[in-house]
Amino acid sequence: MSGNNLVLPIVLWGRTAPTHCISSLLVMDNFSTIITGCHDGQICIWDMTPELEICPRAMLFGHTASITCLAKASACSDKQYIVSASENGEMCLWDVNDGRCIEFTKLACAHTGIQFYQFTIGTEKEGRLLCNGHYPEILVVDATSLEVLYYLVSKISPDWISSMSIIRSHRTQEDTVVAVSVTGILKVWIITSEVSKIQGCQSISFCTFTQSSLLVVCSKYWRVFDAVDYSLLCSVSSENDQAWTGGEFIAADRVIIWTEDGCSYIYKLPASEHYRSDVGKTKEGSIPPLVYSIADRLDKQLLICPPVTRFFFGRREPFHKLLIQGDSAGRLSLWSVPDNSPLQPLSTAAALQVSSTISLQESFDKLSPVSSGIIDQLSALPGQDVPIKVTASVYIPSQGRLVCGREDGSIILVPATQTAIVQLLQGEHMLRRGWPPHRTLRGHRNKVTCVLYPHQISPRYDQRSLVSGGVDFSVIVWDIFTGEMKHIFCVHGGEITQLIVPPENCSTRVQHCVCSVASDHSVGLLSLRERKCIMLASRHLFPIQVIKWRPADDYLVVGCSDGSVYVWQMDTGALDRCVMGITAIEILSACDELAPATVDALSHSAVNLKQAMTRRSLAALKNMATHKLQTLATNLLAVDNADKGNLPKYSHNALVVQAMKTNLTDPDMHVLFFDVEAVIIQLLTEEAQRPSPILVSPETLQKSQAGADKGGSFLANKIFKQVKETMKETIKDLLEYNLTMDTAKLFMSCLHAWGLNEKLDGICLERLGMLRPHCPISFGLISRGGHMSLMLPTFKESLLRQLSLATGLKLTLTDIVGKGTYGVSRAVTTQHLLSVISLANTLMGMTNATFVGEHMKKAPSYLAVFVAWQPLMITPSIVVLEVPPRPGGTPETPRRTLTAPPQPSNPALQAQIKQAATANTSTLPTVTTSPPAAFHNIHSVNEGC
Repeated sequence: MSGNNLVLPIVLWGRTAPTHCISSLLVMDNFSTIITGCHDGQICIWDMTPELEICPRAMLFGHTASITCLAKASACSDKQYIVSASENGEMCLWDVNDGRCIEFTKLACAHTGIQFYQFTIGTEKEGRLLCNGHYPEILVVDATSLEVLYYLVSKISPDWISSMSIIRSHRTQEDTVVAVSVTGILKVWIITSEVSKIQGCQSISFCTFTQSSLLVVCSKYWRVFDAVDYSLLCSVSSENDQAWTGGEFIAADRVIIWTEDGCSYIYKLPASEHYRSDVGKTKEGSIPPLVYSIADRLDKQLLICPPVTRFFFGRREPFHKLLIQGDSAGRLSLWSVPDNSPLQPLSTAAALQVSSTISLQESFDKLSPVSSGIIDQLSALPGQDVPIKVTASVYIPSQGRLVCGREDGSIILVPATQTAIVQLLQGEHMLRRGWPPHRTLRGHRNKVTCVLYPHQISPRYDQRSLVSGGVDFSVIVWDIFTGEMKHIFCVHGGEITQLIVPPENCSTRVQHCVCSVASDHSVGLLSLRERKCIMLASRHLFPIQVIKWRPADDYLVVGCSDGSVYVWQMDTGALDRCVMGITAIEILSACDELAPATVDALSHSAVNLKQAMTRRSLAALKNMATHKLQTLATNLLAVDNADKGNLPKYSHNALVVQAMKTNLTDPDMHVLFFDVEAVIIQLLTEEAQRPSPILVSPETLQKSQAGADKGGSFLANKIFKQVKETMKETIKDLLEYNLTMDTAKLFMSCLHAWGLNEKLDGICLERLGMLRPHCPISFGLISRGGHMSLMLPTFKESLLRQLSLATGLKLTLTDIVGKGTYGVSRAVTTQHLLSVISLANTLMGMTNATFVGEHMKKAPSYLAVFVAWQPLMITPSIVVLEVPPRPGGTPETPRRTLTAPPQPSNPALQAQIKQAATANTSTLPTVTTSPPAAFHNIHSVNEGC
């Protein structure tokens, strides 16, 4: 799903919130948004009200390592840009409003701190990012392009910087950068003076209230320095072996310091005259600060890593002073720090009461209705509220089936489109028990950990084989069509963690194997053809992190978590070598050499089809699809075993279901990726594939066949028989389940703006066969480099609050089902409108396009759909025209040349349709997008994302 295609994600989160072990925090200047980064690489956006209520809105995906720091990347309030950095050198620039990734890069160095700085060059204002981390001194990066501009270096003791601060002084009209290195050297750029050593510095901050003090927090003490001459003014040592981790000025004479275990202390500093009079008398200062109050962590549960604490204050209204803490359980806690309060000694200091606290899981638990998983309807247990969790899954596009392994050891095979309709949309399917039709495979004794369909990766494998691994140490081979268990491999001494397909250029014996990795640090090559293990590598001392291949040398390379690399011979199973250090790195790098470029397997007609789609010419698409059908009949002469009636497949899939998890311990959540271009191409291809009753009919075939018999042409008889069988199979497929049409039905039902026009909604439900969603759907947005933002199911709480404030009405959840579609962001709205218009235009041009199922058809009626764009409206009107049934009422009956579809004979219905086409639908207050200039160019959307 890469490239410039218009791809729209819809996510099914399930009832279990994703793991979010918070590693960094940021509050935007408007105090309405909180950003948190986690150790698994995801970023969460939380909305905050003026009353300090918190609600998670979206999750950003793109980083592949732990988030080390977050910082704002713009000075103006209308551009809510942030920059994120991870420990493997990745940097991303995000738009907080819609979750777009604007720019990204990867450096050879990891950042641990970033600060935004804006300066003026003439009349232009430019932003810079001052970065410090695991590299010498300070790196200066352009805030727009993320391009490295220059370094701030010093000749005296160059070293890594542990913390830095930007001092903006109105007295000297000069800005200075103050930093402390990991060896304790305090360095100042602009005023280049080296002061004293400060061992173990954790943070450094500048007092913006007085612009005369500098706070440096170390693990064993914290100190206040003069910001002009850097003389020591005050120092306080830690007590009870607690380690300070950071601090900030909260007023001109107050500081807040927090510890590693999550406790925070507020101190009142001495008056400024005491500072000056006591400088130099004692090393620690003669007047210690007084304890003001204590803010303690409310939840005392054991955490897997220390919580992250930060202090923020509003520079414009609202003028909150907030202490914010995030922990490894995905919980955010807020304390509102008062400006004035009586001083209290340490022993009697009362803890500040927490103003607001919530976790991701608590937000999920409050949802009504609950967030759906992909097969919740098939996983409900009697007497239990929580369904069986999906722990491993794989989607098979060629069959349209989703394979889900569950925590009870069972494996479910289910049609992906139908199960998505069950979970997202309302309809009579909700009343059917055991719907959609599915198959259950039972063989594992406990949780299924991984599922693999090898034929999907390489055609050399049998398309009937499905492989699964579980915590019961076993790997099972299944027949995916019959559900039969073919073989069980029991060669590992730990749960199976991974199943991998070897490369194409391995030996013939290895090519029919799958590689299994287990938690006992063993690797096996399991032959699906011979039904035995041909190699088991089990001498690794540490967990396996990576598997690489050297097929030309017959080597299997295993990288472990301690940095060691083992090289195994695949044919003999012998250990060739075990290396560490730079040699291990070189071996892993050598395995990443680029493979020879593969030959494009697309036929000439498929290439032309791609070119036609690039030009967005629907006429060219139809002509190309017709040409393919004619080419198929010609190919029947040369190929005896040709697939009957199958046109060459488009390289992209209309729907891809991707299982995702933020942590290995999480159950699977599933993202539905709809490729609008692929849906349109498949619809047009299937339309062209249908035999024309004028050109090909049973009577025509019989006459032609009789003529062929008279001529004695055996080859002609064969062609007519195959074409006749193709036509019958095609008609049968039309009357039964249609995967492409069901995908279009699911897609259009999710994108329609329900609730904006009641009459239009009625037409969509009764005439078009569309289905209304249960609740606002969690959409997503794919932007540069495959970076993605996914709306959490809790976003509707924030949306409901925003729309209620904008309209002045008390809205309910059902009122925002449609408004949630077009009320997320401008980028998402634009993509949705382009998708609806493009797909509806395609359906309008098709002869037999209908979403109405067989159980709803009373007579053969065919529906045409088109979009009537209304200026200055965010929602297109969908108008339905009912085409009367053809004489005879069967698809095989010859038809005359098609003309424009007549208007409905019912005057009431005709008036209703006209009214729906010209009705002015209401717009959302939060969306101010205008109609795109060219709806046909759907490729251009992601270019700007």
